Amino acid sequence: MSQWVTLRKHLHKHPELSGQESTTAAYILEQFAKFNPDRSYVNLGGVGLAFCFDAKESGPNVLFRSELDALPIHEVNTFAHKSVHEGVSHKCGHDGHMAILMALAAKVVENPPQKGSVTFLFQPAEETGEGAIAVVEDQQFEQFRPDYCFALHNLPGHPLGDVLIRKGGFNCASRGMTIAFEGRTAHAAYPETGISPALALADLMQTLPALAKSLQSDELIMLTLIHCSMGEEAFGTAAGAGKLLATLRSESNEGMQLLVDKVTQKVEQLAARDGLSIKIDWADIFNASVNDAGCAQRVADAATHCGNNVIWLDEPLRWSEDFGALSQTAKGAMFAFGAGEQSPQIHNPDYDFPDKLISQGREIFFKIYSDLLR
Repeated sequence: MSQWVTLRKHLHKHPELSGQESTTAAYILEQFAKFNPDRSYVNLGGVGLAFCFDAKESGPNVLFRSELDALPIHEVNTFAHKSVHEGVSHKCGHDGHMAILMALAAKVVENPPQKGSVTFLFQPAEETGEGAIAVVEDQQFEQFRPDYCFALHNLPGHPLGDVLIRKGGFNCASRGMTIAFEGRTAHAAYPETGISPALALADLMQTLPALAKSLQSDELIMLTLIHCSMGEEAFGTAAGAGKLLATLRSESNEGMQLLVDKVTQKVEQLAARDGLSIKIDWADIFNASVNDAGCAQRVADAATHCGNNVIWLDEPLRWSEDFGALSQTAKGAMFAFGAGEQSPQIHNPDYDFPDKLISQGREIFFKIYSDLLR
């Protein structure tokens, strides 16, 4: 596996942010050309790549996905493969996910599909929630639309190689909400002559988290306050504008829509009460990632076959993943892969992907591939 560790460290050393992964994509394209795939697709949803190996006998298309992008995080590690780009680093392990798919492809070349086809997708912009949607909406997607799709994400805090899986909802839906109020400034000695957003902002900060909690029934629904600001730093001027940022989260897409509707209604009510104009913007929109029951069982069976411990989760993971856009198009499953109990958490400045997972991830994926296509 040394060549895939070397590849992983090269990717780690040269990270790129979401939507800017052109050098990473070019490197993957160059390396994958050695496998001589039957079909190749480039510039998917940006700079995404897909490579297909086809059998003569008809059968399903099985897709395995990894991500291209890194994060805007300053790396504090001092090892030789430390990021060369200040303020950008692979702190989510996408470098390792790419290495797993490359190692898997090398094994598939030696054991080609006997029916159907297998697709390797290297997807851009996962961190912003835009990449998978853009790939699915790309006209080229229809040429390799999968019947089955699989992905993994490493997860520190769990024993190395443990497979965490669940049937149904696996990752929560989430989105960022920016609420901007516009009123009218006034002299601080005569605040009553202006229109202040202060009371509306205060009401929202007190009521929105509780509003989200009140919507919970059989699923988690939550709202996290992120940032609040109003006015200027001028003691003589009463604020005439304000802004509140919040992250909305739910187990299902239906729960998210309910939360969006209720929060929007509350904001509109307060704006009308206080004579404020409002503007609501949404960002980092992730759909819920839902595992097909049969595919989740395939993952568990493959992991058990490979000697990995399998943990069935009782509830979805709270963090979001845009794999849900892909699994809505086909039967699919994603699993979390234990990255070690002592490993720094993902998005921490000292995190580094554990290379021992490369061979383990390859073997689990190869077992799934073999069961479906060989």
